[in-house]
Amino acid sequence: MATSKGSTVSGSTTEKSSSLQAEILLYLSTNNELNTWSYAKERGLDHQLVVGTIRSIESLGDVIKSEQHTSRSIGLTDEAKGLLRDGSYEYNIFQAIPADKGIEQPQLMKLPNANIGFAKAMSKGWLQVDKSSKPPMVKRKVDTVQDEVQHLLQRIHSLELTDSSAEEVVELKKRKLVEDVTINYFTVTKSAGFSTNISKPEADLTSEMLQSGSWKTVNFKPKNFHAKGLLPSYGCLHPLLKVRTEYRQIFLEMGFTEMPTNNFVENSFWNFDALFTPQKHPARDVQDTFFLSDPAVTTKFPEEYLQKVKEVHATGAFGSIGYQYDWQLDETQKNVLRTHTTAVSTRMLYQLAQEKTFRPAKYFSIDKVFRNENLDSTHLAEFNQIEGLIADYNLTLGDLIGVLYQFFRKLGMTKLRFKPAYNPYTEPSMEIFSYHEGLQRWIEVGNSGMFRPEMLLPMGFSEDVSVIAWGLSLERPTMILYGINNIRDLVGPEVDLKMCRRNPICRVIPAKSEE
Repeated sequence: MATSKGSTVSGSTTEKSSSLQAEILLYLSTNNELNTWSYAKERGLDHQLVVGTIRSIESLGDVIKSEQHTSRSIGLTDEAKGLLRDGSYEYNIFQAIPADKGIEQPQLMKLPNANIGFAKAMSKGWLQVDKSSKPPMVKRKVDTVQDEVQHLLQRIHSLELTDSSAEEVVELKKRKLVEDVTINYFTVTKSAGFSTNISKPEADLTSEMLQSGSWKTVNFKPKNFHAKGLLPSYGCLHPLLKVRTEYRQIFLEMGFTEMPTNNFVENSFWNFDALFTPQKHPARDVQDTFFLSDPAVTTKFPEEYLQKVKEVHATGAFGSIGYQYDWQLDETQKNVLRTHTTAVSTRMLYQLAQEKTFRPAKYFSIDKVFRNENLDSTHLAEFNQIEGLIADYNLTLGDLIGVLYQFFRKLGMTKLRFKPAYNPYTEPSMEIFSYHEGLQRWIEVGNSGMFRPEMLLPMGFSEDVSVIAWGLSLERPTMILYGINNIRDLVGPEVDLKMCRRNPICRVIPAKSEE
């Protein structure tokens, strides 16, 4: 039923448009010119309908030609259209007063728009008020009046009066009954191929035309070879994903295995305690970490490993004196949004340590982490962290530096410097700096170090197993590669989606060896 009804409406609209086309062509066959505005007014048609019909006739070929014009005129406001239909306020007030005895003023003022009507009627000298009676009586001062306002509105509506500077029109403007309007209209004349009998040219060559041979006599619509086609809708990768893909490929080329990072919510044990981060460390404050309220805690842990972590924190173990403080279970049970992907590394290393025979491993991850940061042009409350680690026998700081040179060379960076740093879970620790040719200065690009025995030995690793690791952000190198100065232009609600489509695929070109 819905389809049938829609088809009926469409058919009715098409028939009306075809009928108007025929009427316009018939009009032009006996007249030299058609003014769309005057034509619409004379026939009570919507001007846009007439203009649309003219456009549709023009699309059929060289039948007619049109030229646009602009003129200024006066038009009725919505209030004036009501007066045109029902009469002016002052005329209606006059008619409401009985000719013989008048009417009490309070009763008269109850009529619609009585204040305006009474004031206008009094100023024109149509009424008089007898204040000797209580309440005052309003009586007619003249026998008959003419509704001049309604008459003027009728003349304006029928286009008999178009001079906006006429005295009577100026008065109507003061009453906000008329307003200046700009009219865009067309003058239409016959063209070389004018005819009252026209047919819509075919736009496509069909198989039926080829089979029947009718294509030889069919009138085809001319092809517009200068028309620009519409670009189809298509998806695109965000610049962060483009750079992430390149970094991931570099890790895979170097023989690394990707770690599972699909748990944004982590508990404080794996995020802090297992990393030998003391429970009073500033990084665990509310100012730096997002704590969950539901579920607020986790109660399931590897019990034996938990007790070893507690011991190395509180009293020391495995040759370390620890931090010598009262380690609290309720603190390690708190759930947080992970502050670094090193929490994932901790889980992977613990699983590796549980294997009967140790096997060297190389892991990496690229995913989101969350910090309670103050937002500015270079910091967000969430960002992506890139992390790589290698677990093997007897690794040294020299191995870490060598791997870092190889990794960053693949990123196109060969000028590296290292600065001693402090991390609770690595010793020694190094900040990584690279020389930025564009900025002409050294900038920090990452952090690195060797995981402490206090972290590895409680997991079950032997003393000759070492783990080297490093990490950097994804956003900073992406901003450098794509020339973005404000991180809000890369991530968040202010991102220009056209920028994502416009920017090319990221290509990280490995630097040549300087040897």
